[in-house]
Amino acid sequence: MLIQSSEVIRPFAVNAASPAPVMPATETPFGLQSVCHTLSSANANLDRFAWLGDRLAIAVWTRDTEEAETVYERPGHHTLSCYLDGGYRTERQKMPGHYGAPSRLCALPGEHESRWWVRGHMHFMHLYFLPEHFTQRAVQELDREPRELTLADRTYFEDPRIASLCQSLVNEDWQNPDGLLRTNETAHEVLSLLLRAQGVRRTDASLKGGLSVVTRRRLRDYIESHLAQTLTLGELAGVAALSEFHLARMFRESFGLPPAAWIAQQRLERARTLLRTTALPLVQVAEQCGYANASHFSHRFRESVGVAPTVFRQVVGV
Repeated sequence: MLIQSSEVIRPFAVNAASPAPVMPATETPFGLQSVCHTLSSANANLDRFAWLGDRLAIAVWTRDTEEAETVYERPGHHTLSCYLDGGYRTERQKMPGHYGAPSRLCALPGEHESRWWVRGHMHFMHLYFLPEHFTQRAVQELDREPRELTLADRTYFEDPRIASLCQSLVNEDWQNPDGLLRTNETAHEVLSLLLRAQGVRRTDASLKGGLSVVTRRRLRDYIESHLAQTLTLGELAGVAALSEFHLARMFRESFGLPPAAWIAQQRLERARTLLRTTALPLVQVAEQCGYANASHFSHRFRESVGVAPTVFRQVVGV
């Protein structure tokens, strides 16, 4: 079942007066097929949950059961799982004899299906993210077509660097704006490492209809050098020597997003870099990233990242 975009951004209900989040069945992350919904239905205890901005979510769960079966059926979003404690007798069906343990990781793609035997105590962290988080990085970090790569389906693999970062995610205070922002930054680092370590070539992807490698790079370089200006579809079509209609279709195929959404993402990434590495006033950051004014920039930044630019700079900037 494919999730709808309205389900993707639905807020997660948290009762601030309670030590654990309260999760109505209709308000789970990423829709009713999500991993969160499956675990809730399986009587797992949700210890902590937070939206991290950029449509990333994180949760810590505890399960204690003599023996129970858990079934995931095409949740629609990717999940990275890291065991924090226990899990020694939990195994995935069709993989008998392979058990969980602290610091062991599982990568669960959005379209995967799996059955698990859960036995005894287990305490684990989940990082939830969308397929486009992964495919966008393919373009930005590896210069690959987003249709080429997907998250590998991996059970109980070991990666000390990723496991260490997962533990640092758990150790942060997600209710504190500074801690939430640090968690957001670390989550992005985890996804970059995961792309390189657990990204695999899709076997079902057709690469017809996209832009050539040369044209894709030319467009990317042009956008990067003109972010401070107003860009139009006609202008980009001229760079690619295509009609506006064909560019719009082929751009999405090769970048994973429509032109406007991709450019908005690049503006936010540049803003993050400038806030982190310079002392420029917000009005100049806004100008260099192509925002109408500082107010417009602050609104867009907070909407995406979850905190104001000034808070972001205080935590990670100069």
